[in-house]
Amino acid sequence: MTYYGGPDLARSLRVVRKNTLAIAADIPEDRYDFRPADGCRSVREVLAHIAVASKGAYNGHAVRKIKTFVDVDFAKLIPERRAQEQALAALPKAEIIAALREDGELWGTYLDTVPEDELAWTIEFAAGATPPTKSRFEMFLSAKEHEMHHRAQLMVYQRLLGIVPHLTRDREAWLAKSGR
Repeated sequence: MTYYGGPDLARSLRVVRKNTLAIAADIPEDRYDFRPADGCRSVREVLAHIAVASKGAYNGHAVRKIKTFVDVDFAKLIPERRAQEQALAALPKAEIIAALREDGELWGTYLDTVPEDELAWTIEFAAGATPPTKSRFEMFLSAKEHEMHHRAQLMVYQRLLGIVPHLTRDREAWLAKSGR
């Protein structure tokens, strides 16, 4: 028996996605093309990247139920994903947010139902990879951590745009209410 199963993963993913959606909503659409420096993704590109990467992970794990990455052609996959990101990033803010919301619910609904034995499946990587295997549980956590990494980038973008992130606003409101 594990102490952190599919429903726990679903709950934590939904919290992460809720916060990503709050950031996406907080940033005005006319600032979606903001990038802090040359070579950095814009707001819309980061959000599109989160959605496409997450959708790809969902399709691999929930739809195809992959058990190995040994024969995955990453040289072909990466340009396909980039094209999907560019297509999504070209859409209006509302459609990017809708894609993030839809994908988050797909993931959450799936993770709510993943049996414990499937969380323990071992995913094999190509020879020379470090580590050579990971559990599906680790892969699911990695997808959430990936989003958290990019969400942190977006919070820095917010600060650079003069927007106080919602988590900071919420904490300050709680502190004021509690008299601390």
